[in-house]
Amino acid sequence: MAVPARAPAAVSRTSPRHLSEPAWIRAVLIALALLFLTLVLLLPLVTVFAEAFKRGAELYFASLREKNALSAIRLTLLVAAIAVPLNLVFGVAAAWAITKFRFRGKNLLLTLIDLPFSVSPVIAGLVFVLIFGSKGWLGPFLADQGLKVIFAVPGIVLTTVFVTFPFVARELIPLMQAQGSAEEEAAASLGAGGWRIFWKVTLPNIKWALLYGVILCNARAMGEFGAVSVVSGHIRGKTNTLPLHVEILYNEYNFSAAFACASLLVLLALATLGVKGLVEWKHGKR
Repeated sequence: MAVPARAPAAVSRTSPRHLSEPAWIRAVLIALALLFLTLVLLLPLVTVFAEAFKRGAELYFASLREKNALSAIRLTLLVAAIAVPLNLVFGVAAAWAITKFRFRGKNLLLTLIDLPFSVSPVIAGLVFVLIFGSKGWLGPFLADQGLKVIFAVPGIVLTTVFVTFPFVARELIPLMQAQGSAEEEAAASLGAGGWRIFWKVTLPNIKWALLYGVILCNARAMGEFGAVSVVSGHIRGKTNTLPLHVEILYNEYNFSAAFACASLLVLLALATLGVKGLVEWKHGKR
């Protein structure tokens, strides 16, 4: 006897659980999130600007025009201008090698890229002192050649490069792994060379992730404190970056000037978030 066909199962129209919670639970969760953001994020930001302008706008701008402050700003911009392009080149090269080729030591390279995330910046600074300091492994040789790394700009650049080099690579590697190498292989089969493949195929596919990684790298480079503090020597007007200058002013109880300089770092953070949001929005539209 023929078995009657089963009727199709009824489609459940039950709303997802997270949409069916009582309204008061949603209101409490939203209120807690807003309270946390206010206490941890918004209140400190407001405090920085309130303290910076506490004694008037004239003193605020005078603090920023002060000789040592201008020197700290210039050094911060210089270090970022050197470290970010170096990390951009390294990040693209490392991501391209890891995602497009097979070679021994790939896992080791991935581990080394993540190393700055697991090492304290202060420890990183101490390592560079042990290597390039006056009594370090290379310090006496460099001194004989008239080269100074520790307590000078080269040491600040090296430590900044170290703590920031994962940012670009780590933004590119997951994206390039997901994209695969089919397009590059197709271009190679049509006779395109390596550089042409990179500029015409690879780079257009990774440009938004690359820009995102550069933004994060630049923000970290300008705001780095721990590693730079160890190798800088805190020499006023010479090796003090903006975060170090803020610390010195605060320790000297010059609170208005300290918060005035700190407000520049806050503005940098806000600008970084704005550019980051713009990049995400444009990438989402595409």
